[in-house]
Amino acid sequence: MRETAGERWGRRIVLTLLTLFVVIPLYVMVTSAAKPLQDVQNGFTWWPSRPTLQPFIDMWSTVPLARYLVNSLVVSSIAAVCSVAVAIFAAFAVSRYRFRGRGVFSVTVLSTQMFPGILFLLPLFLIYVNLGNATGIELYASRTGLIITYLTFSLPFSIWMLVGYFDSIPRGLDEAAQVDGAGPLRTLFQVILPAAVPGVVAVTVYAFMTAWGEVLFASVMTDEGSRTLAVGLQGYSTQFNVYWNQIMAASLVVSIPVVVGFLALQRYFVAGLTAGAVK
Repeated sequence: MRETAGERWGRRIVLTLLTLFVVIPLYVMVTSAAKPLQDVQNGFTWWPSRPTLQPFIDMWSTVPLARYLVNSLVVSSIAAVCSVAVAIFAAFAVSRYRFRGRGVFSVTVLSTQMFPGILFLLPLFLIYVNLGNATGIELYASRTGLIITYLTFSLPFSIWMLVGYFDSIPRGLDEAAQVDGAGPLRTLFQVILPAAVPGVVAVTVYAFMTAWGEVLFASVMTDEGSRTLAVGLQGYSTQFNVYWNQIMAASLVVSIPVVVGFLALQRYFVAGLTAGAVK
């Protein structure tokens, strides 16, 4: 069916509005980061009257931004890798084998996504504190504890996503590998995983982004030494002043690695989501 002139103009108007909805906040963020603090606090202007890069320098000393950045990178990366590593084996077992309790396990994994995260906050906090008092293993206010916390809600979704993706891979590949004498692990690593690269990448990106931008658990489970970026950016708001230009500058800087990584893996991410959603 050919597109009518009205439909074409309607599509253009909608796409233009969506583009402006995304671009204008980014433009305001960039221009605010290039303004002196006094200009940001005064009336809004679309262009800096005195462009400056000083906020990009001061943001590192106003708060320990470098430490927050390292904490976020370490916690998010390890949480994503652990989540994907465990999810691969669990999803392979659920997708390729029939065993007692398989249905219950699948329903349990999926049902964990129905509950809001705040329900797990207090139990995890009490477990970490009591475990530290009883054994000396300090999970509260540590990177390790935060990684385990993020696994509690990224791992179930990762398993569910990979099960859907593994189900879309023909079982004939498994049978061919078994004819050649391959065992389950060899079949998984040499046959299934190479065909499931888009799904694995999609799950990895999801797990990383979930940990990178999480605020609720990070605000309770961390202290000054283990604080992540999502919570650390609040340090630019003090009792006497709010450094809006430095907040905008810091937001831009810490977003660059994530945006670059997402764009580089975009084609795998889209392919993994669409293939895992349709069996």
